[in-house]
Amino acid sequence: MEIGFMRKLIAILVLFSCFSCDLFESKEKKTRKLVNQEILAIDWNDVDNYPLFENCDESTSKTTQRECFESELLTHFSATLQEFEFVIDPEVNNTVFVDFLIDQEGKITVVHIEKDKAIDTLMPEFNGIISQSLRNLPPLAPALKRGIPVNAKFRIPIVLNSN
Repeated sequence: MEIGFMRKLIAILVLFSCFSCDLFESKEKKTRKLVNQEILAIDWNDVDNYPLFENCDESTSKTTQRECFESELLTHFSATLQEFEFVIDPEVNNTVFVDFLIDQEGKITVVHIEKDKAIDTLMPEFNGIISQSLRNLPPLAPALKRGIPVNAKFRIPIVLNSN
């Protein structure tokens, strides 16, 4: 009878030692492990809510938010650029790409403007006009990720027409 009891005890100890690591793990360590798993699951290249102007509805779908954001931005650029007279050669690539950052407070900064070199020659003031236009935007709420304001980088194309 003692041999049977000893075998059961050894079997229980072996099983216990196999599973005991998790049983004695501290709450802090378990919490840290869960947080790390959660962080790895987050798509950091995408926001939950786009930056929003006052007349954009935050309760709409993400797609509608993006469309409102882009529409407001392009309308503002269009109004600004219509104040200037540009003469563009038909041979020049008339699409300009503006990369900008909206920080956690909703402030906008131009990161890069990609354009045909001929535009620099024809309109040396173009970068300044774009930067000033962004500074004159109406107030903007920042992008959100899990309810927290985050920096968000965007690229918009601007097609310059000579009409």
